[in-house]
This record gives sequence, structure tokens and C-alpha cells, in this order.
Amino acid sequence: MRISWDVAVASCALLLSGCAGVPVANTIGNTSVQGAALQGKVHGGQQAIVGASVYLYAANTTGYAGPGIAASSINASVSLLTSASNTTKDLSGNYYVTTDSNGDFTITGDYTCPSASSQVYIYSVGGNPGAGTNSAAGLLAGLGACSTLLSESSSFPFIFVDEVSTIATAYSIAGFATDATHVSSSNSTLALQGIANAFATVHNMETLSTGVALATTPAGNGQVPRSEINSLADFLAACLNSTGPSSTQCSTLLSNAMNGSIKPNDTATAAINIAHNPGANVSNLFTLQAGSPPFTPTMNRAPGDYTITINYSGGGLYDANSVAIDKSGNVWVVNNYNNSVSEFSPTGAAISGSSGYTGGGLNAPNGIAIDKSGNVWVGNDGNNSLSEFNSSGTAISTTSGYTGGGLNYPRSLAIDSSGNLWVANLEGNSVSEFSSGGTAISGSSGYTGGGLSGPIGIAVDLSGNAWVANDNSYDISEFGPTGAAISPSSGYTGGGVYLSRQIAVDASGNVWTPNYNNSLSEFSSSGSAISPSSGYTGGGLQGPVGVAIDGAGNVWAASTYDVSEFSSSGTAVSGTAAYGDGWYLTNVESIAIDGSGNVWLTNYMGPGSGYDFVSEVVGAATPVVTPMVANFLTPYGSHAVNIP
Repeated sequence: MRISWDVAVASCALLLSGCAGVPVANTIGNTSVQGAALQGKVHGGQQAIVGASVYLYAANTTGYAGPGIAASSINASVSLLTSASNTTKDLSGNYYVTTDSNGDFTITGDYTCPSASSQVYIYSVGGNPGAGTNSAAGLLAGLGACSTLLSESSSFPFIFVDEVSTIATAYSIAGFATDATHVSSSNSTLALQGIANAFATVHNMETLSTGVALATTPAGNGQVPRSEINSLADFLAACLNSTGPSSTQCSTLLSNAMNGSIKPNDTATAAINIAHNPGANVSNLFTLQAGSPPFTPTMNRAPGDYTITINYSGGGLYDANSVAIDKSGNVWVVNNYNNSVSEFSPTGAAISGSSGYTGGGLNAPNGIAIDKSGNVWVGNDGNNSLSEFNSSGTAISTTSGYTGGGLNYPRSLAIDSSGNLWVANLEGNSVSEFSSGGTAISGSSGYTGGGLSGPIGIAVDLSGNAWVANDNSYDISEFGPTGAAISPSSGYTGGGVYLSRQIAVDASGNVWTPNYNNSLSEFSSSGSAISPSSGYTGGGLQGPVGVAIDGAGNVWAASTYDVSEFSSSGTAVSGTAAYGDGWYLTNVESIAIDGSGNVWLTNYMGPGSGYDFVSEVVGAATPVVTPMVANFLTPYGSHAVNIP
């Protein structure tokens, strides 16, 4: 078959690693692309589903679907199949192919993708899994970019659609999905990157050609919770292999996997709803794994929640500390013990080699931030300096790093809209400021006052003000764009603030900080406490040390062994056990959210242990603009945190 399109997928924004800078506008073309023939099989509970309707969809790019977004308010996924000898048109005017007596299906090249970058998935509904026609049978398989379906030299891999592929797809694209037929992002460059990365994550959890859950990611350095994926698949299988929606099994699944008050129609949407609400009805759902489940090995008990987390090693991780996400979705981590920086692709593959990136004056590094050019900045405790690397990991700063400006045990870093770097100095009780070229702007003592006492966390708001978390007191501090203290000499107090370690600014300009006494505090942009005198509590908070805001305004707080989620009004979303049961999290140091809605956590196993890892909580949050400074720049700039 001859293939041609006007705009190839060569844009840096669509690659999965190695891109620098912050985009200023959408540059992705929408030239349509003719499809290629596809073949596959639909199985339910390890047996063929006969007479299933198999649709081919592309994610829409006209606005976000996702958790809490009603299907009636957004455009549906784009149905790709057209009239052909083996297709049938449904009552909505969408075409599908039908599985045969072996569950097999064939899709010819009679379809057109909106563009080469369109993210494509299979949706199978209905059919007879063995106990009669079951309208609640819904299955998914994420395929990826349309360009990957096209090849003159080889055919696309065989597509095995089953409960495992459904769980892998539902969780990976949860940040962009309301239900099985409403998957959508915006058309911005960062949004298209985020949804491309999300579809790529599907194949970290299952083998497309077999529908089998993986134990290790294809890159070889990711530990996948195969037993949990299998158990979730078994929940779906219980309904699929029943007599239909009115069966006990389907009733249990669908009534315990709701979107608010809306009950899903089939198992595919049920899987998406479970991904959106991982702490809901955990025990009830676990009862569906009874008898001899078709997918093994499985979990031997009901966990605290149904989040799916992949743990990645390698890349030079060694005393993993702070984490930051670049515009391509690459994950950057500083390693305090071996003076290096690690980089991972959006799918967790180690990019930085076995030793990480070194040089540039790295000496007991801690904080990290990424600027608008894609350069990575690191603060060094060991020699009171800053190091800078380009997006390829090559040191820009000299072997002594950038010095001066009052640097004294620098811990956290933030970058403002002008590209200036702000640093919290733990020992100096000060804040330092540097230009984008590494020149000190603050004086030899840094900026002081404002109630600073053991400053350890720092964030910049839309107005260029720097907010600081103080680890040795019961207050937070604020400094203006010129370094003058805005908060009083006692800092801003109240709201339950207590020995806080990190700080974040939400879309409304409110400031959040986690407290050592198992609470979260919220302050207005003027420094007035919003949270009660005891702070916001619950959600499983246990000595939280890190905080991040997602695109929906939800607040994520990382504790030593788990992570908690709160709404923008301070209500706990996660349960009393938080999220994290069975993840093997330990000594969590830092948290960040990417443009696909994944939550990333660094784990510190002990000085020089060499067993540190980075955890990815797949699809748990709402996507955000990365790097953080891009929220202040065109085409964003209206809020301190934006959805791409």
C-alpha cells in the first residue's frame, strides 16, 4: 500500500525523549492519513467472544475528557471505520467489524486518521463470551499513534483485546477519558505530547499481541504490578463471563465502579471509573476475584486501593532526591550521594546511562528545576553552588558551578517568568536569586527577613513572588520579585502550618504546604490562612514531605510510604490508608505530576544503598503543564498551574 501525508510525525513535540525548550504555540498538523489493515482477536475470560462489535477510534483533540467531566459536555472520540464490505453501521452512524466464531476480526485499510499523530484505540462491545450475548462486555486496546499503524515493510502486530489490555489502556489514558467512547485532549502541543505519552504507557503493562500482563517493562528497568493488573482484569472477567448486565457479577462490578451517580454500561467504562476512583469500594470489587480466576497470578488480599504503580531503577539513581518533569515528559532526578542527575523517558526507560549525568560542579545535589530553554538546574549542598545542564545532560556550568548570591546549603529551586532562579538556603536562613546565565542577583547574604527559619521549599507565583516553606518554625514566608520581604518578620502563621518542608501554588494563586504533624495548610495570595487551625487532615497523611497540584486543582502530598490526594477545597479524596498499599514505596523524597496525569515519586533506600527507584502512579491525576515555568509563559500564563 502506498502511504503519503503532508506532515510527518517529526515534530520534537511528539517524540518521547530528548526535546528541549518550552512551546509557544501548537504546531501539529491535522493532515489526514489513510489507514493500514489490522488483525486481532477478542477474548473474554480466556475464551473467544463471538459476534462482538469492534470499533476503531481516535482520541479527539477538541477539548479535555477525563475524571469529573460529563460526556454530554465534550465531543466523542473520532470513529475511524468507513463503509466497506466487512463493516456494519450502527444506529449512531459509526461503523464496526464483527468477530467470527474464533473471536477474530479484520480491519482493512478503509479508514482515515485525522492526522499521523492521532492516538488510536480498539473498542469492542457486546458479543457472546460463552454464556450468551452480553451487552455489558466492553474491552479496550490502546494502539498508539496512527503513524505506528502504517508500514509498507511489515504489518502492525496482531492485536489481542481482552481484560488485561482493557485495564492497561483504561489506567494509562485515564487523564483523558470520561468513558470508552469519550477520550480527548486539547490540541495544544503539550496536550498532544501528554496523550501520546499516555498511550505509550499502555505497552509498559501488557503485550499487545497476547493480552498478557507484564512483570517488567520492555526497557527492562521497570517493575510492573502484574498480580494487581490480573486481579483487576479478573473483576471485569466475572461480568464478561456472566449472563449479562442483570447478573450478580455484572451488578456488583457496575454498581461499585460508578462515575459519581452514573453507572457504567459496560466493563470498559467500569475500568476507566476504577482508575478515576482507585480507593472506592475496594473490598466489594475484590469479591469478584472468586473461584478460579482466569488471569493469574493475582493479589492474595484486597489492597488499600487500586492505583497501579510502576517502579523504575537504573539511570544512575543513588540517593534519589528531588524530581522535575520537562516538556517532553522526561523525568529528571538528582542523586545526592553520587553527585549525579538521572533522566528517564516518559515510559521510564533510563536515558542517562548507568552513572547518570555528572560534572558541572555537582556536589551533594538536592533541589532541581527546569527552565524555559529546557536546561536543568540543580542546587548543591556540598559546595554551595548551582549546576546547569542542557536537555541532553551535558554540563553547562563549570566544575565549580555558579556561586555567590548568598548560597548556603541550597535545598529547593524555582524559576520565574523572567527565567531567574530562586533558591531556598536551609543554613543561611535566606533566599538567593540568579539570572538565567548563572549570575548572582541577590547579595552575598541573599534575601533575608520575612520570617525565614530553616527555609527548605520554594515556589514562585504568577506575579513573580517567591513563597518559602520553613522547616524550623510555624510559618511560611513571601518575597517580592525584587527580593524584598513581603511577609512580616514572624512570617504568615495560622492554618495549621507546622514545620513545613515544601510548598506549591495552585491555579487560583493559593499556597499549599504539607506539615510534619500530618496536615496540609492553605494560604491565600495575600498570606491569610484558609485552612482551619488544625490544617486539613485525613487522606492518610503521615508526615508529608512533598506537595504538587494537578490540572484539576487537586493537591497531592507525598509521605514516607504513600501519597495522599485532596480536593481544591481541602477535602480528602484518598482514604485513611492513603494510596500506596503494595507499591513498595520507602522514604519518599519528592513528588511531581506530568502532562499525562501520572504522579512521579522518588524513593530513597538509604545512604549509598544503590537500590533507589522512581515510582510512577499511572494515570492517577489530571494532566498539568510541564515544566513548571511553562505555566507562566505563552500560550499559558493565566494561572500558576494549567491543564495542557
